[in-house]
Amino acid sequence: MLVKFKMELIEQIEKIQKPYKNAVITIGNFDGVHLGHQALFDKVKSKAKEIDGKSIAMTFEPHPIRVLEQNGLPPLITLYEQKVELIGKSNLDVLICVPFTREVASITPKEFVENILVKRIGMKAIVVGGDYTFGKNRGGNLDLLKDYAERHGFEVIVSDWIEVSENFPGRISSTRIRELVMEGKVDHARKLLGRYYQIRGQVVPGRKRGARDLGFPTANINLTDELCPKMGVYAVTVECQGERYKGVANIGFSPTFDDHIFTVEVHILDFHNDIYEEKIRVNFIKRIRDEKKFSNASELSKQIQKDIIKGREILSSLL
Repeated sequence: MLVKFKMELIEQIEKIQKPYKNAVITIGNFDGVHLGHQALFDKVKSKAKEIDGKSIAMTFEPHPIRVLEQNGLPPLITLYEQKVELIGKSNLDVLICVPFTREVASITPKEFVENILVKRIGMKAIVVGGDYTFGKNRGGNLDLLKDYAERHGFEVIVSDWIEVSENFPGRISSTRIRELVMEGKVDHARKLLGRYYQIRGQVVPGRKRGARDLGFPTANINLTDELCPKMGVYAVTVECQGERYKGVANIGFSPTFDDHIFTVEVHILDFHNDIYEEKIRVNFIKRIRDEKKFSNASELSKQIQKDIIKGREILSSLL
């Protein structure tokens, strides 16, 4: 179930009955909806306000590489539902999600600009990055787009890449964020995302060891996201039942028990509700330590107590 925003969501181009007034558009996959993407959206909104038009983003589902190249796509930072929610929070007027197929991939640059962007959507301006390509075999580039702009009377606005800060140099990109999350550097990923990295999943029955053997009940998550942080222990916040709680999460194979089953387990601090089968969201604040094998459950329990103390310290300023 998608969260509802004021933004209009169009999931089929054919449902656009008439061109939008003075449409200003940006186009991309927007995986992660990071600060670079948000900067594009801000430029779109600014230009739309200037010409009294509609601010629009266009994306594709599934990711084009997933259709065109088998096994060619790394894990996504945000799956479709979350991506729509995040773009909705940017206060754009419209999100157009094009179902991506091989037929769509065969549309020429000329057809894409003239038939879809200009005639169907009513584009008067487009905001893109300097390496933007479009159409069949990525045959359209910035020079061709500017050529079409002269013919059809729309403006091309090229947005510069942005960096986080002088203390954290480098271009913001989905690739870089993905690498940081997979390295466990979730606090660094936050600086590029503009929010904490989040996973979502349903709480399922676990191995019944958390409360029974260790004294710390855990919510075991059936992970639906593709990108999982590096194995280890993290300070997290947990969104469930309409509230937000502090927690400590463990990602890995529980080497102390040698059962070789990958799990994502969250101990929600000061929480005693039954949340089996509920969907929860876990925000990763900071990595505490590597996953480690202990000689017995008692030693692991003592370490978990230390992890909770460290987690509370990290989270003390958040809730």
